[in-house]
Amino acid sequence: MKKLSIPHSGKYLSSLLSACLLLCTYCLSLPGVAVAESLDEAKAKGLVGETQSGYLGSPSPAPSASVAALITEINSKRKEQYFAIAQKNGTPLSAVEALAAKKAIEATPPGQFVQSPSGTWAKK
Repeated sequence: MKKLSIPHSGKYLSSLLSACLLLCTYCLSLPGVAVAESLDEAKAKGLVGETQSGYLGSPSPAPSASVAALITEINSKRKEQYFAIAQKNGTPLSAVEALAAKKAIEATPPGQFVQSPSGTWAKK
C-alpha cells in the first residue's frame, strides 16, 4: 500500500485553512441552517403550537433538530419578555406566563395546534 504524501509547506496549509474557513462561512450563511423554519411557517405546518405555559411546544414527540432549535430560540425570547413584564409590574413570572398562554391560544388561528389543559395537542 502506498503512503499518501501531503505537502507540508506553509503556503499549502494556509491555502487549506482559507478554503476551510470559506466553506464554513458559506455553510453558516445558508438560509435556514441555524433555524430551518420561521415561526409562522412552523405553526402553519403543524410543527409547533402554543402550550398552556405560555411557551411553544411540539405536537410531535420527536421534533426535528431545526424545529427544536426554533422552539428553544422563541421560548428563550419569550421568557426574557415575560420576566421583564413581571419585574416591571411586580407580579410573579407564573402569572405573566399564564396570561400570555391564554392570549396566545386565543389568537391562534383555526387549523393550528394548541395544547389543552390536560396536555394533549389538538388543532384549534
